[in-house]
Amino acid sequence: MTDKLSLAKKNKANIFLDPFGNILFLKRALTGWLGIATYRRLNIINKTEVIGADFLMDLPDKNILFVANHQTYYVDVIALYHVFGSVKWKFKNINNPLYLLLPRVKAYYIAAEETMKESGWLARLFSYAGAVTVKRSWRSKGKDVIRSSDVKAPAKIKTALEYGWVVNFPQGTTKAGAPVRKGSASLIKKYRPIVVPVKLTGFDEAFAKKGVKVKNPGTQLTVQFGQPIQFGTDTKVEEIQAYLEKVIIGEF
Repeated sequence: MTDKLSLAKKNKANIFLDPFGNILFLKRALTGWLGIATYRRLNIINKTEVIGADFLMDLPDKNILFVANHQTYYVDVIALYHVFGSVKWKFKNINNPLYLLLPRVKAYYIAAEETMKESGWLARLFSYAGAVTVKRSWRSKGKDVIRSSDVKAPAKIKTALEYGWVVNFPQGTTKAGAPVRKGSASLIKKYRPIVVPVKLTGFDEAFAKKGVKVKNPGTQLTVQFGQPIQFGTDTKVEEIQAYLEKVIIGEF
């Protein structure tokens, strides 16, 4: 009887909290507010074209890893959250902002811990919307460093994957042409999520690197999704790494 009561309490808690202890009602409200606050920047001042939304329509609600190139600190993720919400409503673009009334809340993105903790109120607020923070082993406070890997990161990413959709930027930086870090391939090998490639274009031209300030109004933005893939258990890390380099630095 005690075990059943404990399980019932746990299930009830899961209705209100995500696995990281965030209150789902607040997270949903924050995600919707961020969407409303940024919609004009993405689809009126600028124009966002979504390509390949059909690939997302029948995806499961969890164990999905989106791998994308990285152009800005925040707007990349915000744009993807817009698309995730619209797809939840079975829209193939972000032209109808009705999806902001009930956005997808089971979504996360992997972000550098120092960025989310040291970049002011916007970062702290945005962090609640789904940041899975990790300590980068090669970069800290804008400088190149060499330090041990974040041993807690894999477990946190696994938790996010078990609950929903996760956005990852394997280059780990907004610098164009940066190499793809091998950590992402190792995570894909270990946890075997369904991988969806994403190509973002125009965001570095339209927006400031930090924040959501528009620097070039009228820019054409593109969010392109490629064919989802789930690698087999016998796939080597090197093969996954080659795939990531192709879809992120090259073409689908």
